[in-house]
Amino acid sequence: FYDGLVFHNVVDGFAAETGDPDATGFGGSGQQLEAELSGQPFVRGTVGMKHQLGRLNTADSQFFILFRAAPHLDGHYTYWGEVVHGLELVERLRPGGRSKPPDRVVRLRVVADLLQ
Repeated sequence: FYDGLVFHNVVDGFAAETGDPDATGFGGSGQQLEAELSGQPFVRGTVGMKHQLGRLNTADSQFFILFRAAPHLDGHYTYWGEVVHGLELVERLRPGGRSKPPDRVVRLRVVADLLQ
């Protein structure tokens, strides 16, 4: 599902967002997921599920990867995982715009899926 999708929102020094097949920041897979909040801290490399602002149980396929710690997100978003390999590539993501196309997910694999 994620292979080839763009990073539709990259905020320098904060996070990169992807997972929207429409590349608008408003699309998704059509599923709604309930929030699964935990005490896991949102640190550099954390992958979290994006949801509508102020509406916990609205996550879908979009997620973000943090460039730095963001303790204000702790307990407010679902902690999905962490970047295990290639964080240096994530940190090179750049915002798209009229003069340059956004970066894309080339291939996404989840370690837990590979172990099955």
